[in-house]
Amino acid sequence: MRLAIDVMGGDHAPDAILKGCVDALPILAPDDHLALVGPPRIIEDYLHERGVRDPRLSIESAEQVITMDDSPAKAVRAKPESSIVKMALLGSRKHERPADVVLSAGNTGACVSAAIMHMKRLPGVHRPGIAVTIPAFHGPVVLCDAGANPEPRPSHLWQYGLMAETYSRVVLGIASPRVGVMNIGAEEGKGSDLVRETRDLLRKTPGMNFVGYVEGRDFFDGVADVIVTDGFVGNTLLKMAEGLAKSLFTAIAHEVLAADPELAMQFEPIVKRIYTKNDYHEYGGAPLLGVNGGFFIAHGSSEARTIRAAVRNCRDFVSSHVNEAIVARLDEVAHLAEPQREHA
Repeated sequence: MRLAIDVMGGDHAPDAILKGCVDALPILAPDDHLALVGPPRIIEDYLHERGVRDPRLSIESAEQVITMDDSPAKAVRAKPESSIVKMALLGSRKHERPADVVLSAGNTGACVSAAIMHMKRLPGVHRPGIAVTIPAFHGPVVLCDAGANPEPRPSHLWQYGLMAETYSRVVLGIASPRVGVMNIGAEEGKGSDLVRETRDLLRKTPGMNFVGYVEGRDFFDGVADVIVTDGFVGNTLLKMAEGLAKSLFTAIAHEVLAADPELAMQFEPIVKRIYTKNDYHEYGGAPLLGVNGGFFIAHGSSEARTIRAAVRNCRDFVSSHVNEAIVARLDEVAHLAEPQREHA
């Protein structure tokens, strides 16, 4: 695997990103390679100060940085020497030695824009979508889209269902993923035109294990393996879930400690194990499905352990040949896309 990483993306860049890359070296194969994209001086100084010398690491120069406050599409065009753009170029099929996958914890909108502009889309894909794997008691749930497309059309959401279903099957090993659409109620008549049209498309898709609408309160109850929604709702739901998990664990720890300090000491290992299973840092980045290549987007507040986990996920993505499976799945149902083509 050849992986290009945006060293300057994220709230804790570059140190947390570089530390995550170094920490990931033990889980890499001898023929794997990490291309560190950013200002050479910063990268060289970091590696030199820590005595890190590994032939699997190389540096790709990028002197500009797209910040979280930059306008995504404008910044991608205005900053061609930025780490996000240079990283996307390394992942382009037109590159003389393209990376198998790229990874950034930077500006999500800029990542999506750079991916579409330089890496292009897979054949037949209308809009790429971010597929986040969220831990739940009954097993992982894939949420798509989590922020790439806040104003989608029904055909976009339909394809998110197809792509996320394929990802769930090929990478997570779920034989027949149950696919649902996020809605404000389970009744057939509820929801917007977007939601209802998406439901109809998914329902008539051959081979689709469609289970209907999913309400927010049912998200973690194991009613679906894949949940489809627009990027605005998906991103809001994702961040709410992260905040709620952190708040609940803090409240539980506080109450147990206040009630019985000795019980708290006994309970601490259990709480830590449960928290680890629900900590987004442990799940690394999320793939931008539909891009012609591998593109992973990590949380903006990524720490070193987040990046290490993301590198592991990138390896799984490449080895499972997800994109080939997505293209094959879209080909199977291409006839259903015909009426939607004008809206793509």
